Amino acid sequence: MKSDSQLKLAVLIDADNTQPAIIDGLLAEIAKYGIASVKRIYGDWTNPNLRGWKERLLEYAIQPVQQFAYTTGKNSTDSAMIIDAMDLLYTENLDGFCIVSSDSDFTRLAARLREDGKLVLGFGQRKTPKPFVAACDKFIYTEILQENVGETDEERESHPDKDAASKRAAAQPDIKDDKKLKALLLSAAEEAADEFGWAYLGEVGTYIANRLPEFDPRNYGFRKLGELIKATNLFEIDERTNPMVPGKQVYLRIKHRGRS
Repeated sequence: MKSDSQLKLAVLIDADNTQPAIIDGLLAEIAKYGIASVKRIYGDWTNPNLRGWKERLLEYAIQPVQQFAYTTGKNSTDSAMIIDAMDLLYTENLDGFCIVSSDSDFTRLAARLREDGKLVLGFGQRKTPKPFVAACDKFIYTEILQENVGETDEERESHPDKDAASKRAAAQPDIKDDKKLKALLLSAAEEAADEFGWAYLGEVGTYIANRLPEFDPRNYGFRKLGELIKATNLFEIDERTNPMVPGKQVYLRIKHRGRS
């Protein structure tokens, strides 16, 4: 098995349904999962509406694929992307696909690629229809890719009072009233818990990702799952050290009344 950072991925972008402003955040996000071996973007490049994308193609070495709009009001890029994806599936040794679109027409494609054992990452706006979201292994909303673009973790932490902090503060009241989020976190903690009720944060995250492809702590104003979990005030937190493992290992346990 390859490590996650060595996975070979194909990035297929629907220019008609994606804004060029996300490209920095998009490629940075994809780099967390593997190497973008194939980068293609589909659209009618005679259309002046795609001018913003044209200026970025060379900079990011993205191959444009011309697809004329044969019928007014119809998105003709979908079929071209689907055909190319299936060609790549059978002709290239790829580990996964990144489908960048908010169009539900890619639902069956995502499901088919997963049936063949490929990792499928979806990227689209919050308006993306649920069937397409659910068909992906992981779905990331493109709105969060434009936040703090180009900053390292150290740079973000150097200005804790900036946008990220204000977003977290604004998000916390909503978190405590979000019954669906609470149920998801509690269920994940119960499933991953040992006989003493403690659950390893990594296993909790895996359960959530398998249950809800679109889940991302950044959707709630937090960079990491651990930060979100602490903000809910639903769990006891225990940070443990292991001489065999670098860093601290975070464990959590559901709070119960009367427990000290």
